[in-house]
Parts: sequence; structure tokens; C-alpha cells
Amino acid sequence: MSGLRILVPVKRVIDYAVKPRINRTNTAVETAGVKHSMNPFDELSIEEAVRLRERKVPVEEIVAFSAGPPKAQDVLRTAMAMGADRAIHVTVEESRGDLEPLGVAKLLKQVVQQEKCNLVILGKQSIDDDANQTGQMLAGLLNWPQATQASKVTVENEDVTVIREVDGGVETLKAKLPMIITTDLRLNEPRYASLPNIMKAKKKPLVKKTLADFEADLTPRLKTVKVQEPPPRKGGVIVEDVDGMIGKLKELGAL
Repeated sequence: MSGLRILVPVKRVIDYAVKPRINRTNTAVETAGVKHSMNPFDELSIEEAVRLRERKVPVEEIVAFSAGPPKAQDVLRTAMAMGADRAIHVTVEESRGDLEPLGVAKLLKQVVQQEKCNLVILGKQSIDDDANQTGQMLAGLLNWPQATQASKVTVENEDVTVIREVDGGVETLKAKLPMIITTDLRLNEPRYASLPNIMKAKKKPLVKKTLADFEADLTPRLKTVKVQEPPPRKGGVIVEDVDGMIGKLKELGAL
């Protein structure tokens, strides 16, 4: 088997530990002055690509990719500190807003073709929009097999075996390269980038591009009408016995 050329898309999102706030116009989540970090599912993807190399799978190159504001370079440097060989950053001005999943998939298709990648590993979703669409759309655009929500990945020659959790058990999928894989939380435990690797990452190549470098229709197809927080949760009611519980459920119209 020729060496794997792995593309790992990563996204800069509001840190998972930060409680999101709605902006004053109720049109989006407030991002100004908020801590950002790499999307947790993308950390899993970088980790899995590096582990494939550590398991002696012939990995020729691991390329990290991100399309976002200038500060998205931070998550690309993190990806390289974790083990990616180089990175590609497509600058998207904040005034333009986030790219939609289909737009990202169109960019990734061209990057895959330009870089001659034969495996794409990406998070099943980003925690900001929870779309869970980009991997599937990319597979459709490339006409490649896909395995979503992977909890275990094994590569042997041209064959890739993916175990994924489904309702009531697990499902095992097998396909030949080239392939798209999206990652789930049980796949691995991402490593922390060590200080020496953080310093080495500063010297790794990071190519900067713009949307004008790609031939893709990125016209927005969706419009966010309104964003609002869920209503406050009502307090529970303590009942004395089963009859009381049944009566309360009937009162609420649940029975």
C-alpha cells in the first residue's frame, strides 16, 4: 500500500467549558471576548491520525486544514503540536460569518484533490452549530465511502475497518481507500501538546490562502431567523405515593 495522505479539518469554536451567551439582537451566539479552542471532535481526529502513524501504519503525511478568521491559526498550530506535519489556513473574514457545511465540504473536496489525500478524518460535528453534515456532504461530493461516528479505526493495506456505536450495540463497517471517517468521543483520548512540540510546531509549514483561491460557490443558503435560550426549567413536584403520581400525570395531560 502506498502511504496514507491524511487530511484532518479542524475548527476554532467557543471553548467547551464556556457557557454560550446570545447576542443582543438574538441572531447568534456572542463570540467577542470569549475564549476559543479547537473543536473537541477535531482533537479526536488529529489524535487518531497520529496514532495510525504510531501503530506503524504507513502514513506519508498528516495535513491539518481550517477555514476561519485569522485566529484560526492558533488551532492549526495546536494540531501541528499534536503531530500534524503541516497546515493550510483559508482566511474567512469574521464579517462574512461562518461558512455553511456545504461550503466547507466544497472547499475540502478541492483540498483533497490538490493534496492527493486518500483519507479524511474529521469530527462528526462542531460544538457551535452541531450540524453533523460536513463529512457526509464531502463523501457525497467525492463519491467516496464513509463511516461516521467511529469508535475504533483499523487500517490494513487498502482496507479500513471502522467500529461505530449504534442504538442497542455496535456496527462494524469495512471499505477500501480512499475514504471519509468522522469521529466520536469514544475513539480515543487526545494527548496534550508538550512544550517542546509546541515550539516545534512554530517552525512547521502553515500555508495561508483565501476563498478567492478556490473555485466554489459558497453563497449562503441558510438564514438564522432567531436564536434564543431554552425556557427556564420548572421545579419538580414531590408526590407521596403511586396514586398521587398518576393523578399528577393526568392533571398535566400526560395520561
